[in-house]
Amino acid sequence: MRVLGLMSGTSADGIDVALVRIAGAPPKLRARLENFSTIPYPPAVRARVLHLANDQTTSTAEISQLNSLLGELFARAALAACRRFGLRVEQIDLIGSHGQTIFHQGRPELFLGPRPVASTLQIGEPAVIAERTGVPVVADFRTADIAAGGQGAPLVPFVDYLLYRHERFARVALNIGGIANVTLIPRAARPRQVFAFDTGPGNMVADGLLSYFTRGRLRYDRHAAMARSGRLLPDLLDELLSDPYFRRPPPKTAGREQFGAAFVHRILAWQRQRRARPRDIVHTATLLTPLSILNALRRWVRPALRRAPAQLIVSGGGVHNPLVMAQLAAGLEAAMGRSAQIVFSGELGMPEDAKEAFAFAILAYETWHGRPANLPRATGARHAAILGKICLPTKTGRRK
Repeated sequence: MRVLGLMSGTSADGIDVALVRIAGAPPKLRARLENFSTIPYPPAVRARVLHLANDQTTSTAEISQLNSLLGELFARAALAACRRFGLRVEQIDLIGSHGQTIFHQGRPELFLGPRPVASTLQIGEPAVIAERTGVPVVADFRTADIAAGGQGAPLVPFVDYLLYRHERFARVALNIGGIANVTLIPRAARPRQVFAFDTGPGNMVADGLLSYFTRGRLRYDRHAAMARSGRLLPDLLDELLSDPYFRRPPPKTAGREQFGAAFVHRILAWQRQRRARPRDIVHTATLLTPLSILNALRRWVRPALRRAPAQLIVSGGGVHNPLVMAQLAAGLEAAMGRSAQIVFSGELGMPEDAKEAFAFAILAYETWHGRPANLPRATGARHAAILGKICLPTKTGRRK
């Protein structure tokens, strides 16, 4: 099958589209990335998404309207990507759409009787995508895992396992997006031996600060230009690293609810009180990402390695930040052992920016074939679950 994976992450920069050729079934599933593209959000749409995701005052009308609007934009992204790839949409068999997360509470705080319930909401109406493209769409992947007692995240570890399992050494897949997450795949692992969790912020905090200091002119710190011009503020770093999230053991998941606008406002309040330079604030917030990752590797991943050699396979937008990568390299031996080495996912055939969209193409393929694709040890679910909901196109779609 040819499957399109559609993904927009917590940074809400736009829609990633991965074209994936898939055949077979686990453990012999064969998947190959044929093409990849990113279609940016219009600035006004991105602003509306971040307004909702940062838990600002809204209405059910605004959520409903944005759900429909993003459905249209995701459909346009799929069609535009097909044109870029030189394909007709009729050549696509299936679409997997993660949608746009505007709320995710992995740590249950809502109680119905004796049972805590996690909560998540991704928008980008899949029925609109199916109608506009004429292609079946699988979406809303996280809720089935939550219904099974999980946190609804992380889901990409299932794909990490398929991509990176190795008979002779352990691998740790690290993705640095808005949030950073790791997947440990022990040597010759079986699915039940894989575990994963969100380590904390990836690019989210530094991006939020940069946008504030530049009045929205810059959305991210290209090549860490601002961060590298500043210096470390140890007192601020210690305060940030004292956040309770970093001490919680896995399984755990994070998002804007933990490290979004409220977290950034805490840092800005500290800055105003100490009259710190913006460049020093951005430098310190940037280092929070690799240092929290290294701390998580040392506390929860290294004990499971049992002195086996390991590769840290890195992907996501954070790999383009030289300050983040330099700090990871400097602290890797202490965190994972002398034999550990950093490998970019592109060296293994998966472009660093494409993995998550690629993953949701595979998750959709598994759902279409009626197979579970969560890893309970990663999400905390009581059992494996078939993820997602299927929207079929009507006869008025483009396949008419």
